[in-house]
Amino acid sequence: MLDCGLGLRETVSRLSRLSLSPEDLSGILVTHEHEDHASGVVRLARKFNLPVWMTHGTFRADQDAYLPLPKVCLIEGYQRFGIGDIEIEPFPVPHDAREPVQFVFGNGATRLGVITDVGCSTPHIEATLSGCHALVLECNHDAQMLANSNYPPSLIRRISGRFGHLENRSSSELLSRLDRSRLQHVIAAHLSQKNNTPQLARSALSQAMNCSEEWIGIACQKEGFDWRQVV
Repeated sequence: MLDCGLGLRETVSRLSRLSLSPEDLSGILVTHEHEDHASGVVRLARKFNLPVWMTHGTFRADQDAYLPLPKVCLIEGYQRFGIGDIEIEPFPVPHDAREPVQFVFGNGATRLGVITDVGCSTPHIEATLSGCHALVLECNHDAQMLANSNYPPSLIRRISGRFGHLENRSSSELLSRLDRSRLQHVIAAHLSQKNNTPQLARSALSQAMNCSEEWIGIACQKEGFDWRQVV
């Protein structure tokens, strides 16, 4: 499982919706310490005896909470490692956390890239995500909607800054700079409920992919998205 920012009951319910149970999990990967990504990690890991992988910085951000866990595996932001048959490639991202990373998952034949909670792209991010067969890509907000929102100016600056979150146009520009020749699926993720819409996110990413808007998937906050087959 990648991150866990939900309560135990909701997490189990969402797994069940995908015909899974916590016993099916091999462990939990944590991208960074923010509550919407990590608040449910400790309870889930302790109840079901799951190992947890995270960077040294993420561990230090809440060390007292993580110490009682059954097993904590500390990882480096550039060093690949394996969990079962899956090779996992972490890569550092600019975000306002202690040592945030995102991940590419591979099985030797296909690669799935996941990137949310990133303020801006970097050459290393683009090199790492190029050639993926599927991509989950942050489209957090529409720049105009955020600028005209009722959020405090300090929060607007944080979200839109270089260590905040990708807005639709920036996500589209990042996508356009990747090697997209193998992409079978693109999922827009981490959409703000107040400062974005699925239509705006789809429109932005479809321009980079030169595809119909309907081809772009959406990970909604309540239900996520269904299984996708990558071949």
